[in-house]
Amino acid sequence: MASTKEELLAALQAAGGGFCSGQALAEQLGVSRAAVNKAAQALQKQGWQLEAVPRRGYRLAGTADLLCAAALGPWPAPVYCQEVTDSTNAAAKRLAAEPERSPHGTLILAGRQTAGRGRWGRRFESPPGGVYMTLLLRPKLRAVDALAITGSAAVAVCRAVETLCGISPGIKWVNDLYYKGKKVCGILTEAASDLDTGAVEWVAVGIGLNLAVPPQAFGPEVGRIAGSLYPSGSAPVSRAAMAAEIGRQLLALCPDFDYLAEYRARCFVPGHWVTVSGNGAPYSARAIAIDDAGRLVVETGGRQFALAQGEVSVKPASL
Repeated sequence: MASTKEELLAALQAAGGGFCSGQALAEQLGVSRAAVNKAAQALQKQGWQLEAVPRRGYRLAGTADLLCAAALGPWPAPVYCQEVTDSTNAAAKRLAAEPERSPHGTLILAGRQTAGRGRWGRRFESPPGGVYMTLLLRPKLRAVDALAITGSAAVAVCRAVETLCGISPGIKWVNDLYYKGKKVCGILTEAASDLDTGAVEWVAVGIGLNLAVPPQAFGPEVGRIAGSLYPSGSAPVSRAAMAAEIGRQLLALCPDFDYLAEYRARCFVPGHWVTVSGNGAPYSARAIAIDDAGRLVVETGGRQFALAQGEVSVKPASL
């Protein structure tokens, strides 16, 4: 249930910058005028440019980078938002066991993760300034087709960034986004399926986007690879707005997950030499194409085959 503060924010946002009387807000929210004033003061302390003028009421004059359900705008499912959590995917998996609390489209959002994870069990650094979210899906899909969800998520993030920021990151197969030579987003998809039917029960799509993270926020090793869309630490869009747009774009791709043509157009790996790892000793190969199942077709030693999993870096192990 939204707090009075969040409900007040939503009401003022709906007013489009106009004044709302304290009495009208109290009646709309079902609280006292004193509660409205207390909520307004709390929003001001969090950085919202909220004006309170006697005999005119309250007006939202600007925005702040506040993480809350109200800042997302209308959302079709429950939203769970915390400034700090262990891992949004871990939280989603806990919620998945309670379907009544976590229907299709449930969103988990955090300002920072203390135990963020990437693929292969790696630690995913989650400093302030990033968008850390998990969208919980309950699609009618076979487990063998779940790769389409990861690809769709990559496309959804690209669309959201282009829509809100006007810049175009590229996709490195299978689930990383790059901008100006640096990794700016990672995607971790985890799922549970029915062993008897092979149908997916739920999918947790974890997305970590470095929106406005300064370089010094990363450790030395991670900093060689990771970057940010806005390394100055200031972005033209809030974390909540970005999370909402990513979520909307991904939900729009459900249930068909018709992502492949756009994924191919955005993926920069085919045509390059790559190092393939994750399936035994690393080896060099030439990336050829993305096939109709979303797999990466590579060629090495005169033989072509498709990778359904693994990891690639766009450089050969040896020449």
